[in-house]
Amino acid sequence: MALDANTGQIISKKQAKDLIKAYDIKFPGEVISSFIGANNVKNILAQEGCIGIKIYNGYDDQEQKIKLVLVGVNEDEEEMFEKGIIYDEMATCPPYCSTNEDDLFPKK
Repeated sequence: MALDANTGQIISKKQAKDLIKAYDIKFPGEVISSFIGANNVKNILAQEGCIGIKIYNGYDDQEQKIKLVLVGVNEDEEEMFEKGIIYDEMATCPPYCSTNEDDLFPKK
């Protein structure tokens, strides 16, 4: 598959809930989600030649938690690590969880 500005697919709410719940079951107690502000996403996408964002899974040994690393990708399908903007340090759930979390994980 070639990478371009349209790579990705919309999924249903049920598919999203199933994927999130399966992750939570497989990795209990781990970070469920990460939030990054729109301005920071725009900063990555505004870089010259950027066609999208690659999201890497990372792990912080000191904090002992999963972290995400976001980096732009250019038209040559190369990550923009050398001269690009790279983000981490997002707000994670927990502790910054959605107020509608029960919608994803209904109480039994």
